[in-house]
Amino acid sequence: MLFLAFDPVYVHPLPESHRFPMIKYELIPEQLIHEGLITKHSLISPEMIDEELILLTHNKSYWERLRDLSLSESEIRRSGFPLSAELIQRECRIAQGTVLGGLHALNHGIAFNVAGGTHHAGSNWAEGFCLLNDQAISANYLLYNNLANRILIIDLDVHQGNGTAEIFRDDQRVFTFSMHGEKNFPFRKEQSDLDIGLNDGTGDMEYLSLLKKNLNFILESFEPNFIFYLAGVDVLETDKLGKLNLTISGCKERDFIVLEQCRNLKIPVQISMGGGYSPKISDIIEAHCNTYRIAYDLYF
Repeated sequence: MLFLAFDPVYVHPLPESHRFPMIKYELIPEQLIHEGLITKHSLISPEMIDEELILLTHNKSYWERLRDLSLSESEIRRSGFPLSAELIQRECRIAQGTVLGGLHALNHGIAFNVAGGTHHAGSNWAEGFCLLNDQAISANYLLYNNLANRILIIDLDVHQGNGTAEIFRDDQRVFTFSMHGEKNFPFRKEQSDLDIGLNDGTGDMEYLSLLKKNLNFILESFEPNFIFYLAGVDVLETDKLGKLNLTISGCKERDFIVLEQCRNLKIPVQISMGGGYSPKISDIIEAHCNTYRIAYDLYF
C-alpha cells in the first residue's frame, strides 16, 4: 500500500500569496484517488509529534521559543511566516508524518509525505517557510532507535537544503546531497557533504547527467541503508522562483533515476514533496503526481 501522510489544513493567518501553493496538499491525493493509484485508506492525518523527538534535532531554546510564540521579530521575518499556534501545530503534524513515513518505508520499502521538505529549518533557526526540519527529525529518530546507521538525504529541491546541511554537518552517519540553483535562495548557503550548484537555465540533459553521475558515486561509496528524498518540483521551467529549465518529462525522469536505484538496491526511501511555485496549479500537481506514478510503477 502506498502510504501518504496527509494534512490538508490551511493556516488562515497566512497572506493570500502563501496560501496558493498549499492547495496542492489537497489536490495531490484527490488526483491520485481519481486515477486509482491510492484509496482513502492509503492516507493518514498525523497527530502532533512528541517534543522529545523534536529535541533530537532542534535546539531546546529555539524549540521552546517557537512553541511559545516568542521568537524575536528578526527570527519571525527570517521564517517568512506570521507566527501562530495553528502554524506550529501544522509543522508538528508534518514532522510526525515524516517520522511515520520513515517507519513505514522500513517495512514496505517506500512512503510519502504530501507535505514536508522543510529543509531550510536549521538546528536553531526558522527560514524560508520552514520551522521544523521534517526529514532531519525523522533521520535522527531512526538513528536514535538504531533503525538505520547510514542515511543518505537526497535534496533535489531547487533551493539548497541549508538547514539539513547544518544539522548533520558533523554527523558521519548522514550524507547530505543537494543539487540546487547556485544563485538562488538561500543566498548564504551551508556546506552539504556534496553540493552541486547549478547555473540558471540548466535543462534536462545536463541536470539528469549530473544527477546520475553523482548519485551513483554516493551510493557506491557511502552505501546507505536508508534514503530520504526531497522531490521539489520548483526545478520546472514554469516555476516562478526556480530559474532552472527542466520540463515535466525531465522532472519525471529525475524521480525515476532516484527511485529505481532505491528499489534495485532495496534501500527504504521516504519522500517529502518540497517546493513548487509554477503559476498554473495544474503544472505543480502533474509534476508531483508523477513522483507517485513512478513509485507505483516501480514498487506495485
